[in-house]
Amino acid sequence: MVELYTDPPGGSTVLCLDELGPVIPRTFAPAPGWSPDGHRIKSDLDYGRGPEKIWVYGALRPSDGRELTMTASSRNSANYQRFVQTVEQANPHGQIVVIADNLSSHNSLSTRTWLGEHPRISHAFIPVGACWLNLEEGWWRIFRKAALAGRSFASPEEIETAARLAPVWLNTRARPWIWGRPAAPTRTLRRRFVYLL
Repeated sequence: MVELYTDPPGGSTVLCLDELGPVIPRTFAPAPGWSPDGHRIKSDLDYGRGPEKIWVYGALRPSDGRELTMTASSRNSANYQRFVQTVEQANPHGQIVVIADNLSSHNSLSTRTWLGEHPRISHAFIPVGACWLNLEEGWWRIFRKAALAGRSFASPEEIETAARLAPVWLNTRARPWIWGRPAAPTRTLRRRFVYLL
């Protein structure tokens, strides 16, 4: 699995795929305000989650750090195939190696049949319990901070807008995702300080 990151097959594109969700719109009652004599008006807490759920599908290309996302109302084989079709259109040249977890929608009969009709795409499944091997998990952390943290969405349309705009902004700052620990920083300032003494 790690060899796909460190030494990808020649002429192929390696992508990490995963789903985030469900992201659920939340509704809160409006704040009750203040009484004329300056006291806070107390009201019962009315908190509800709507029946609408949104799943965010994501594909990270580690070679340049760019991300492609899509939203769907459910996590199933049909939506997964639709997303992989979008990934295939976004990467028109060469073989495509998809790194994904072993979810039933990724390995269902309909998905395998669909992949048989698209020979450019091959799957590499990560072992069970080793989600850290999928670099998309790290990108979800950045996405949550940029698009979801501290926000309350009132409708699925607001979630879809955030899931569409955040990757556009993050892709402007994208850098390659390199597997492994970065090199230790050089301590040039310390050497300069000792030299000046």
